[in-house]
Amino acid sequence: MFIYLSKKGKVIYNDAKLKGLAAPSNLSMNQTLEGHSGAVQVVTWNEQYQKLTTSDQNGLIIVWMLYKGSWYEEMINNRNKSVVRSMSWNADGLKICIVYEDGAVIVGSVDGNRIWGKELKGTTLAHVAWSPDSKILLFGMANGEIHIYDNQGNFIMKMSMTCLNSMTGALSIAGIHWYLGAEGYLEPDCPCLAVCFTNGHCQVMRHESDDHPVIIETGMWHVASIQWNHCGSVLAIAGSLRTNGAEKDTNVVHFYTPFGEHLRTLKVPGKQMTAVSWEGGGLRIGLAVDSYIYFANIRPDYKWGYCSNTVVYAYTRPDRLEYSVVFWDTKNNEKFVKYVKSLMSVTTCGDFCILATKADDSPQEDTEVEAVTAKYALVLCNSIGTPQDSKYIDIDPLFITMTKTHTIAASKEAFYVWQYRVAKKLTALEINQVAKTRKEGRERVYHIDDSPSGTSDGALNFAKAFTATRDPICCITATDRMLVVGRESGTLQRYSLPNISLLQKYSLMTRPYQLSLNCNSSRLAIIDITGVLTFLDMETRAMDAEGALTAGDPSKFERKDVWDMKWANDNPDLFSMMEKTRMYVFRNLDPEEPIQTSGFICHFEDLEIKSVLLDEIMRDPDVPNKDYLMNFEIRSLRDSRALIEKVGIEDASQRLLAEAALQKLDLKTAEQAFVRCKDYQGIEFVKRLGNLQNEAMKQAEVAAYFSRFEEAERMYLDMDRRDLAISLRIKLGDWFRVLQLLKTGSGDCDDALLEQAYNAIGDYFADRQKWLNAVQYYQQGRNQERLAECYYMQEDYDGLERLANSLQENHKLLPDIGRMFVTVGMCEQAVSAFLKSNQPKAAVDACVHLNQWNKAVELAKNHSMREIGPLLSKYASHLLEKKKILEAVELYRKAHHFLDAAKLMFKIAEEEAKKRTRPLRVKKLYVLAALLVENFHTQIKNSQQNKSKGKKSEATSALAGLLEEDETSSDSRILDDAWRGAEAYHFFLLAQRQLYDGNVDAAMRTALHLRDYEDIIPAVEIYSLLAICSSANCAFGTCSRAFIKLESLETLTSDQRQLYEDLALEIFTKHSPRDTRQSQRDSLTEGRIPSYGRWRSCEVIVTPDGKLPTCIVTGRVISEYQFWMCTVCKHYALEQEITQHNFCPLCHSAVG
Repeated sequence: MFIYLSKKGKVIYNDAKLKGLAAPSNLSMNQTLEGHSGAVQVVTWNEQYQKLTTSDQNGLIIVWMLYKGSWYEEMINNRNKSVVRSMSWNADGLKICIVYEDGAVIVGSVDGNRIWGKELKGTTLAHVAWSPDSKILLFGMANGEIHIYDNQGNFIMKMSMTCLNSMTGALSIAGIHWYLGAEGYLEPDCPCLAVCFTNGHCQVMRHESDDHPVIIETGMWHVASIQWNHCGSVLAIAGSLRTNGAEKDTNVVHFYTPFGEHLRTLKVPGKQMTAVSWEGGGLRIGLAVDSYIYFANIRPDYKWGYCSNTVVYAYTRPDRLEYSVVFWDTKNNEKFVKYVKSLMSVTTCGDFCILATKADDSPQEDTEVEAVTAKYALVLCNSIGTPQDSKYIDIDPLFITMTKTHTIAASKEAFYVWQYRVAKKLTALEINQVAKTRKEGRERVYHIDDSPSGTSDGALNFAKAFTATRDPICCITATDRMLVVGRESGTLQRYSLPNISLLQKYSLMTRPYQLSLNCNSSRLAIIDITGVLTFLDMETRAMDAEGALTAGDPSKFERKDVWDMKWANDNPDLFSMMEKTRMYVFRNLDPEEPIQTSGFICHFEDLEIKSVLLDEIMRDPDVPNKDYLMNFEIRSLRDSRALIEKVGIEDASQRLLAEAALQKLDLKTAEQAFVRCKDYQGIEFVKRLGNLQNEAMKQAEVAAYFSRFEEAERMYLDMDRRDLAISLRIKLGDWFRVLQLLKTGSGDCDDALLEQAYNAIGDYFADRQKWLNAVQYYQQGRNQERLAECYYMQEDYDGLERLANSLQENHKLLPDIGRMFVTVGMCEQAVSAFLKSNQPKAAVDACVHLNQWNKAVELAKNHSMREIGPLLSKYASHLLEKKKILEAVELYRKAHHFLDAAKLMFKIAEEEAKKRTRPLRVKKLYVLAALLVENFHTQIKNSQQNKSKGKKSEATSALAGLLEEDETSSDSRILDDAWRGAEAYHFFLLAQRQLYDGNVDAAMRTALHLRDYEDIIPAVEIYSLLAICSSANCAFGTCSRAFIKLESLETLTSDQRQLYEDLALEIFTKHSPRDTRQSQRDSLTEGRIPSYGRWRSCEVIVTPDGKLPTCIVTGRVISEYQFWMCTVCKHYALEQEITQHNFCPLCHSAVG
């Protein structure tokens, strides 16, 4: 199994993917599920019914269902007593068990019905799990205990925790996961119940009462989560690893088999990992780290092989205890199925395959005697699954390799060599080797620490195979004449075949995981435990300092994230490899362009690669599809086919001749061949080669001509022509290599070329929207224009501002930066950029666009601009067209166009009054309009004072201000009676308030004032209120006059008028239409009092229309000599009344 991080991102991925691409990384969030008001703490999935169940910190449970491509809430439940700690669906998805922290347990059905509930008193629950048969429930407690209950909630027993035998005190459970057997089991009675504690101790059990569980010591100091994959073959344990001397903990995921064998460890960046989850097909794993979700692709170790056009693969089924081994003849599209118990591995070579199994405990009568005590069996089968030969062995065949004549099986301590009987289709040399080996014995066993000499060593004695070793075997590979065994320390031991003789040992820096020899056994490919591919030369290729021959010099070649490779069967320098989701073909360690695929390489011969999409096959293994078998041609074959199709066989042969002549620098032959095929560019190239005097230079040019660019570069550098190597890479657009060459070369490099390289790499990252990387290179390349774009796209506005500040005045980039700031609403920064580029009009436009009118006016004044008036009017008209009157008012107000704002405000108040809106709201609107008029008066007065500059008296300035108002204003009514609307609704509300308070006489007096405001408040409302107030005050004379006025209104319908007449008749048949006491409206008191402070003293005050002023607190006519006047609205109030208020009742400004 191989694992690599693919990307980090957000939650759900869509279904679009490339054919043959396992676990594609095109992730996109397709919906946000909104419904929880607190942090989501528990999430579980019902695979059978495709439902998602979630619970939050408030105890709210939501069941989500997918309907027509969107997720909806199907059911909601909230117990409102405790928090849900765990939820689990049973195997068939019909029941869910929910456990609460306070000990409550609820089991419900998939349709939302409650099946049963139980209160476990005195316990704090943390986890729950169903058994595969849904008969058992496991409850994990907060103190680390696990209690076993039946499916009706009856207690059975406590689970024995063998992994905690040496532990004391309460421990916390990290996770309980019981694999439900949906995809079958690896073998009968396979461990499937995993329990792991936060301290890293874990046990895997076969059933709930297993007395001999598999114990796993993870070595983690904190475990966050565990989970089985879809088929129960791999257990993932996620947590933190604390290393001595390390500054911080490392997030890791350990992967184990059900039998506790450690497979791999994946390191994950970030601070804290909190959860792990497998994808449905087991090809990807999701990891919750901090605020990210990391996705790691999994390349499983399938039990499979390829022999004689037949793909052999094995899988488990839930309805059988055995493995189903399928022999799929891809040529005839036929399949043969063989059922094998306890299958361990499938190994193929040539026309045959080896099935390694655990031996049956009860062998048949015709079984050889050796099978009675042997624990394992090796079965040789042909391409349709028919057994050809078999052997029973005692050593555990963990690693198996095959040649045309031999099978080698290795345990951790020893390896077993078996020369199988089938000798079909062998060459004469191979037959001689077989005959010789038969004489010496067909089976031999060797301990890994032994040094066989190839004579009589290796007799079939399994006893020595169980001697422990400090350096176990971890991988093997073989060809017809060589066997290589890898050990965990990194040691490689090379043996001869067929006579086993230890020839040489090699040392690697890492632990090998997979070995492969090329067709002539001259080079060994090594994939280590971290997925790094390297090579080791097995033949003598160099000389040491003393002139002695050396062997095994490792190549400088290295590739990361490699999970499979295959040598060509007919070319020792040709191989293909799988790197993540790409297939590369290499010739002499030079790669071709990659192919996007996730297929497993079956066969590589005759320049063609055959690959099988095992991931797709395993989704429905019973019906393999020929579409899952893919053939790829390497570039040389594709080029040859294209050449023949394009120019024909004859021209193609001339081109091939020309290429071969160029390889040998036979320029005359190459030129003649190019002439015959009319290749003018080839002729020019040959002539250019002829002008070169250096043979090495010619070789480098030829290598570049044939697209062997790495080789050409190497030749240029060997000739100390770094400039030519750089020029080559520039032509190829490989700016990363250009930068590397510029930095690593001796001497000073060209600064201009260095900046060009930095900018080209910045363009590379910018094209891929990796703005942070692009910024780093643009900074070094001093490309301010592209740097500004990257800051903008990255939303790094601080960086953009720093860049603008660093630019010189009138720099051509400043206007563009200013426009960038405008698009994101950063007015101050935009204005600064525009002003620095000497574009004040653009700065004003930016302020207008961002509604910063104060700033716009200030800028217009400072720079003596007159365009602000038309812009203001234009924008206000735009707002009015869109019915955004309040926005227009605010626009005018901010721009200090108070009169225009007041006009709009009066318009709004009048429209609201016509809509019969609440009177208080209408009053507020009128007050705001009047306050804007007062601001206009103040503005005019201040402007006149500024103009006079102290040369005129205050009275003269005031007079000039009034004259200017008359000149500038065409609507004198708004200026003269600004407070009239506010007064009307103020007295209208005051009268009703007094009436409800029982002060009916004051209410009537206040209502009498409303007769002067019929142009603002509808007359029917005024006289209806007056009639009510006067009737309540027993002033039936006034009431009678109010009814007369109502009955005479032309706005009433005949039905309404009749209702008023009937009501008047009813009232005045009982009461005489006379006032019981004299109205105080006309009674006035005259006199004088001294003047002091804010209180006014005068003779009787008369308003401009000849009436006495009215107290805005009580509605009474002011006849006293001492009164109070508001400094804002200029309205009056009785002294004894206003002292009880902190704010003016009309305009709500502060009193005093």
